[in-house]
Amino acid sequence: MVNKWNPPGKNCGACGSQTCSDFVDRLETGLTEVDLCPFYSKENIVSQGSILSRENLAIQARNIPYSGIDVTGKEYDFVLLPFPDEPSARKFIVPFRADLVELWGIKKGELVTGRPAGPGCPVYHALRVLSANPVTGVIECHTVGPMAARKEDVHDIQAYHVHAFEGIASTIKKPPVFGTRQYFLPGNCMIGLAHTALVNMCFQKPSGLHVRLEDIRIL
Repeated sequence: MVNKWNPPGKNCGACGSQTCSDFVDRLETGLTEVDLCPFYSKENIVSQGSILSRENLAIQARNIPYSGIDVTGKEYDFVLLPFPDEPSARKFIVPFRADLVELWGIKKGELVTGRPAGPGCPVYHALRVLSANPVTGVIECHTVGPMAARKEDVHDIQAYHVHAFEGIASTIKKPPVFGTRQYFLPGNCMIGLAHTALVNMCFQKPSGLHVRLEDIRIL
């Protein structure tokens, strides 16, 4: 039985592919090498009988072991995971110049880049637009791999506030409680820092606990 390696489902884009499933496709056709993934190690090799499908890659992303402690030693209560069949938790942002949404005609399907300078995150993000409100300037989006911004035209808004997150909460230490401020970790956060937010909504769904988090900060 041939050994083969499965990527971690982080969809970080560091390998040059937009998603881990795209990376698998490129591996199978000989267009890339496994060591281009920053998470690759020989210890992660599994038998070919365990190769993950696209659907299972999304499940694997939900099953990454989280310790409940971020890279600075701060504890967090839960991890925010994406909804089923979505690449990341939904993020709602407001550019520092909210009028750019109307001025540039930003719309669904387009790519926006910028840094979440409001919460204090140092990472420049690439965001796929789900909806854009020309009145409020609020953009609903998914975070996608940074390589996407090298393959298509983008709206570079440079800096934005994070208005809210929505996704499925996976409890680590304490479940989200409506009306309280809690620490959480966005699933596959590239810097691994706990965020704090006000729990604005908790709604149980077949896929898990749907939560909305507002007033996002990194403290």
